[in-house]
Formats: sequence, C-alpha cells, structure tokens
Amino acid sequence: MTSEIPAEILSKLTEHAQEHLANGWELLSQSDQKQFEEQIQSVAFSQINDLFSQKTGLNSTNEQDSDRINSEEATAPAEIIRFNDQEPDNQQHLNAKQLGQQAIKSGQVGAVLVAGGQGTRLGFPYAKGMFEIGPISGKSLFQIFVEQLLALSLKYDCSIPYFIMTSDANHEETVGFFEKNDYFGYRSDRIFFFKQGVMPAVDAKTGKLLLADPGKLALSPDGHGGLLNAIEDAGLLQVINDFGVEYLFYHQVDNPTAILCDPLLLGYHIQHQSEMTTKVVAKRSPDEKMGVVCDYHGETRIIEYSDMSEDVARKKDHSGEIMHWAGNMAIHVLNVKFITKLLTDHFGLPVHIAHKKVPYWDHSTQVHVEPEEPNAYKFEKFIFDALPFASKALVVEADRVAEFNPVKNASGNDSPEKVKQAISQLHQKWLESSGIEVAKNVIVEISPLFALSSEDVEAKKDLDREIKIDTYFEESSR
Repeated sequence: MTSEIPAEILSKLTEHAQEHLANGWELLSQSDQKQFEEQIQSVAFSQINDLFSQKTGLNSTNEQDSDRINSEEATAPAEIIRFNDQEPDNQQHLNAKQLGQQAIKSGQVGAVLVAGGQGTRLGFPYAKGMFEIGPISGKSLFQIFVEQLLALSLKYDCSIPYFIMTSDANHEETVGFFEKNDYFGYRSDRIFFFKQGVMPAVDAKTGKLLLADPGKLALSPDGHGGLLNAIEDAGLLQVINDFGVEYLFYHQVDNPTAILCDPLLLGYHIQHQSEMTTKVVAKRSPDEKMGVVCDYHGETRIIEYSDMSEDVARKKDHSGEIMHWAGNMAIHVLNVKFITKLLTDHFGLPVHIAHKKVPYWDHSTQVHVEPEEPNAYKFEKFIFDALPFASKALVVEADRVAEFNPVKNASGNDSPEKVKQAISQLHQKWLESSGIEVAKNVIVEISPLFALSSEDVEAKKDLDREIKIDTYFEESSR
C-alpha cells in the first residue's frame, strides 16, 4: 500500500482547488489507488471549473456563455418537409425513397443506437433495451430493432452495421443479452458495442467533485452528444469507413415504432445534400417535455424543453398557432464526412448543466448520503447541438401515430400499456389498408421479419381476410 498520494496528483488537485479528493488516500488498497489516480488524470479540471463558474455566474465572460441560446429569439423551422401528409403516388416522395433504397443496397448506410439508459422510470432494473414491449410476442426493444435491420438486410441483399452505445451501468448486461439471444439472428460481426464517456458531478454549492465511494468519483454519462468522441475513442470511425458507410441513421432505445434506416428519410437527406437531418413530430401540447426544432438567426437548432420558459413554449405565431410545435424525435441522419469534420476540426459541442440529486460519499462522516433535494451539477452534451455546424440541415415531419411511441413512464402517457396499444393499432391499420378486417378489441402484432410496412403486408398472398382473435404475424406466417 502506498501511504502518500503521488506529488503529481496532489499538485493537480491543489491547482484546481480539489485537494479534498486526497483525503483518505492512505486507506485505499494499492489497486484502488491506481484506479483512482487514473480517474483523476482523466478529469478535465479546467473545463469543469469553467462550467461551474458559468452556472453560478462567477465568470460571466466565459466563452460557453456566448453559445447559449435566447429561446425568445427562436422561431418555427424555416423549411420543413412533411411525410405525414404524403400520397402513395407522390412522385417527389417516390423519387426520394428510391434514392434511399439504393443507398441501403449499396452498403452506404449504417445505424447507431443510443442505449445507455436503465429502465428506472419503468420500474425495470436492467438495460432499457431489454424491456419487453411486443404486445403479443413479448419481444424486447433490442429484438424489435435488430429484426428491422435483419429484414432490411434480407430485402436489399446487404448487411447494415449496427453501432450500439452503452454505458458503464449497462454495458456488460447488454452485451450478455445479445450473446444469450444469439444476436437475434443477426450477424455478430455486424454489431459493435461501445461505451459512452462520463463526466464527474460537482457539489452545487462549492464546485467540489463528489465521490461515489472512497477512492471513486461520482461519474455520470456525458450525454448522447458524447457519441462522436466515443465512436472515435473506440476505433469505430475507421470501422465505419472500412465498411464504406457514408450515412449513419441515429436513434434512441425507447421508441419501438422508429423506422430504422428509413429509405424516405435517407433519400431526402441525400437529395438535399444535407449533412444532418432531423425528424420531428407535432407536440401533444406546449407542456409536453420534448425539445423543439427551431430557426435561430438563420440556423437550425434544437432547444431542450428545460431551457425554454413556459411563456416561450406557449408563444403563438401570426396565425394563432403554437410556434414551437416541432418536437424532436431523437432521430437523425448524419453524414460520416460531417462527423469526421467535427472530430478533426475539434468543433466542441456545448455542455449542458443540470441540477440533480446525486448520492455521494461524505469523507468527514464516513457515510453515504442520499440527498432529498438536488445537490449537484451534472454535465452532458446533446448530439443535436451539431446541427448549427452543418452546412445544410434538413428537417422533416413524420406521422406521430405511426413513428413516435416512446416507452418512458410506468403509467399514463408513454407507458408500456399505451405503447403496446399503439403498436397494435398501427399494425391493424396496415392490415386494414390491405383489405383485411380486424374484429373489435382484437390485438394484432406484425414482426419486422413478416412486414416492415403496409406495402409489405399488401404484397403478402393468401392472408385471412378477417382477423377474429389476437394474432401475431411472424416470419413463418403464410
């Protein structure tokens, strides 16, 4: 056991007024000392101190302040393409869809899944992607997504690489879940797991870094904006380029009705030479907790709901409609060249600061503290903050009923009960558009391996023309 903290580490802590972290060093085992030293070495203390100063107003000239958005100056998106009112014979949509399909066929498309969260709000103590959401099949979110990619790969004779970002909290169980389920029939050499970065939490009153345990910093995921650096740090940018991927479809783990690698979205993205494209849906109400896509001094931006006052959220345009209606679905298409440019030119995404409850180890009392009120600041980045860096950023509106049914809450809106109903109703609509009658109160579910859309259902032959009992349509069905 080393009795004294290395001089280099003590000097670093003292320089940044974080010398409290040296308390109890001599009580740690040698291996714990080594791990703690590595943690300390990885902390960007100057950035943390600057962020704390920014939040507390101690440094009003901080460069980060110049990037802050005044939401009162934001307006509705200046340009938007609407998918939810498209006609089947709309030639513009058909042309775009064919362009997207060709990109998939030629191996130019990869997919990124942000899946670092736990199902805490659902009362589910595991990785959220493991949550079972199939209304009849009981399939997990992970399985539904992978089966979409498998269906696309079979349909277009390709193999879409899938990059799944986990976190320290769920990485091992996520990888284990995929291995246990044989990657849900997908090629294991086309699925890549990588962990997002972390940032330390600081005491909201003092700016001192908090400890989770003796010799362990209280760390939190650095947000989905950490995706870019995490991909590079894991060596996956080279993998992406080796596959010949030019476009990355980005989505998050909670929305089972997301259309993965949507050909229509990809086609418009390519057609408009967009570097980053975003899907939006109409918010249920001004109070809904969704970030909104807006125009800000000629730039496409997304403002988080927490950064928008109630007055601004309820602001109306000249026609009397809610101005900030365009809710962020967390679905994007990004050019790989754009990502490379961001990383190469070191375009730093702004860091957002959240006041949260963070459990911590109190060295003076030798106890763990579970705060009853927010006591700390957490720091995170958002991927959508890359939008202003894009030379062209496209916004499209999707059909909310068909494409946005996130499972977030244990009850009420966005609950498993509501999402399962939405899946069944969507699939019922697919069947009915093909002339199949579904009896009242009957639950239906369609596997991605059976059909990815109503057009795929319509192409099926010899289906029963009336569904009278709960029915799951899977790959082996007629």
